[in-house]
Amino acid sequence: MRHRRTVVKLNRTASHRKALMANLSCALFERKHIETTEAKAKATRQFAEKLITLGKKGTVHARRIAYKHMRQKETVQILFDDIAPQYSERPGGYTRVVKLGQRQGDGASMAILELVGFETATKKKKQKDDKKAEAAKKKSDKKAEPEPKKKESEKKFDEKKK
Repeated sequence: MRHRRTVVKLNRTASHRKALMANLSCALFERKHIETTEAKAKATRQFAEKLITLGKKGTVHARRIAYKHMRQKETVQILFDDIAPQYSERPGGYTRVVKLGQRQGDGASMAILELVGFETATKKKKQKDDKKAEAAKKKSDKKAEPEPKKKESEKKFDEKKK
């Protein structure tokens, strides 16, 4: 039975799993969202949220613990200086897993793991919608533009047709 067993093993050794979690969380903190398999996203969510909670403390001891887990000074600095202050009033739930569907090659279920408040996936959709709206506006502007002035000879020709 799996009572109180909280570690998701992901079919890896302990050292491989720790390296995977460190790399995925570093990528998450640098890029604000990552695309990975659903199982890895859910496992990384636990790891990353604990690191963000450390970042909210802001002490030297918390920085050292975060560095021990992530092993990248630049990413620890991003976490403590940029990301954690935005979540100072939030009691938890710093990340979100958005399911994408199946991967073409092997059918693995894919997901986006993103930081709440840094929603880039929705912004991309808005930009596409904005581009579509601008294109539609340009088309309507072209229709609304007055026709260019005709020469007198063309006007006379048009009048004869009528």
